[in-house]
Amino acid sequence: MGHKFTDTVASFLFEYDTPRMVLVRNKKVGLTFRLIQLVVLAYIIGWVFLYEKGYQSKDGIISSVSVKLKGLTLTNFSDMGPYVWDVADYVFPPQGDSSFVVMTNFIITHRQKQETCPEHPEAGSCDDDRQCSRGKFLRQGQGIMTGKCVNFSSAQKTCEIFGWCPVEIDDNVPNPPLLLAAENFTLFIKNSITFPRFKVSRRNLVEKITKKYLRNCTYHKVKDPLCPVFELGHIVAESGQTFSLLARKGGVVGITISWDCDLDWPVRYCVPVYQFHGLYNEDNNISPGFNFRHARYYRENGRDLRNLYKVFGIRFDILVNGKAGKFDIIPTMTTIGSGIGIFGVASVLCDVLLLNFLSNRDYYKQKKFKFAEQNSTQPEKEDADSSFIGNLQVKEKGAREN
Repeated sequence: MGHKFTDTVASFLFEYDTPRMVLVRNKKVGLTFRLIQLVVLAYIIGWVFLYEKGYQSKDGIISSVSVKLKGLTLTNFSDMGPYVWDVADYVFPPQGDSSFVVMTNFIITHRQKQETCPEHPEAGSCDDDRQCSRGKFLRQGQGIMTGKCVNFSSAQKTCEIFGWCPVEIDDNVPNPPLLLAAENFTLFIKNSITFPRFKVSRRNLVEKITKKYLRNCTYHKVKDPLCPVFELGHIVAESGQTFSLLARKGGVVGITISWDCDLDWPVRYCVPVYQFHGLYNEDNNISPGFNFRHARYYRENGRDLRNLYKVFGIRFDILVNGKAGKFDIIPTMTTIGSGIGIFGVASVLCDVLLLNFLSNRDYYKQKKFKFAEQNSTQPEKEDADSSFIGNLQVKEKGAREN
């Protein structure tokens, strides 16, 4: 018993098993094997290492954005007279963050005050007081119903409301847009980012940008791709839209700032790339454009009054994305190990071809597999055959080398 245990331990410690290999001389299989290896090698080197940079560790981005707009325009029409519009009048919200609206068109309802008046017919008409529920409001209404059905005009009755009167009446949207000059307004974007893992911080005001340069530059994709000052008309044009059409009823434009940084190179090569996207579909006639309501309040003779603006504008959404990579031994070794494992695909596919599809597949199966039956009565013969085959392979190998 002790002797068997000693032999088992000795076999475990001092013996080495290696797979049996069969050298197959077949042009089809050999060419297929090398072709698959070539494809795998091209994938590992070209895609995994060079394009995807599989030798680098990656890090995501943390960013902040602030904007400033500049531009003036003058309007002059009957119910307002001459009026100069600046950034305090046409930018919403005024603080200028990563999402803001530039007003390009509007409809004004002047001198609204809280009192009773007929509801707008768009909210619904009525025939008698029973159709006007006191204390409730209509879905499209502009005030609380008093319970009376009154004349809106000589031909139509609506429910009387208590609210801001007179009610807003949607006239035709002005065409051309009242603030079409917004096409020439400029947008200054300040963007700060950091890659926390690599402790690298950058701004879109890169090394090339100085105060003098910033005062005179305007973004152009080819001529001046790093300038952070943009003309609104150029942004809309780059997004594939027409400013005059977009300005009439409003729309949405996306501005993306992409940081794709290879930190194996000096950090000055880490620069932003600006892109512009139209997010407004002119073909959709259901609730077209972009608009909202804004009021300006004042007091007169002790009463609160307001001018109500139905604002049509272009909404700009600034989105920042990016990633950084830097050499790291761990992902490098992981990628190399994965690549070596993928090389095994060539052997598997060639074995499938060799053992299942070639005309001599039965012969190759005999050479590849050695079958051993339980309680075999001829162990000596099998060992002799194995020894003979091994000696024969060694001789053939020596002959080829000579």
